[in-house]
Amino acid sequence: MFVPFLIMLREGLEAALIVSLIAGYLKKTGRGRWLKAVWAGVISAALLCLLLGIAINETTGEFPQKQQELFEGIVAVLAVVILTWMVFWMRKMSRSIKTQLESAIDQALSNTRGQGWALVGMVFFAVAREGLESVFFLLAAFQQDVGINAPIGALLGLACAIGLGMLMYYGGIRLRLEKFFKWTSLFILFVAAGLAASAVRAFHEAGLWNGFQNVAFDFSQTLSTHSLFGTLLEGMLGYQEAPSVSEVAVYLIYLLPALLLFFLPARGGRAAKVIG
Repeated sequence: MFVPFLIMLREGLEAALIVSLIAGYLKKTGRGRWLKAVWAGVISAALLCLLLGIAINETTGEFPQKQQELFEGIVAVLAVVILTWMVFWMRKMSRSIKTQLESAIDQALSNTRGQGWALVGMVFFAVAREGLESVFFLLAAFQQDVGINAPIGALLGLACAIGLGMLMYYGGIRLRLEKFFKWTSLFILFVAAGLAASAVRAFHEAGLWNGFQNVAFDFSQTLSTHSLFGTLLEGMLGYQEAPSVSEVAVYLIYLLPALLLFFLPARGGRAAKVIG
């Protein structure tokens, strides 16, 4: 429940940040009449992501077992790629996202024809990118946690993100999001490493990967996944009490370079505040 909550809070907050920056800039520059185009782009993107998520989720249950495992492995790999890209994209863009958005708005509204459509398209693609990232991660998360807790966590995270976005726009609050994105990004890298290991496990069950299947270690007697702490680790970080050598190897092969790149100083100096 916590991981879907955190991902949706972060992804939703990124989308809310972008929308609030666009709406605030339009209002500040006396172009508030274009706010309807902004909301049209937001709603269109949200509907697209929702329909895509429902369609994929409804069709995957019809696959035979091995094809189901293969699909789960592919989704896990996509989720790893998307989460990693999300972390390093925000790390890079947090320094200049406001300036770039304002420049894109001016360009979209500079032409005398098709201004509304240009703005709708700009907002649509910005929000759809965040939404599609969320769709593939949630598909991977729901496959690991088949109960109702994961969807509830995702909805709560989205609701919190929407609430914070409204406070940023209507309440005029100034948030320093640098630390929030830094620590959530660090946690997400561990989540992605767990998903990478689960992809190897899924490919093995699908019959595509059979190498290095010896048990790397067995913590079933000391930290079982049936215990409270073990269950939390399994849900948050993909912990397995008796993983194979290949699962542990992929986990470390992904995580160690990712952490090294994450803690290297960002080019161009210290990242600026996203808001404020």
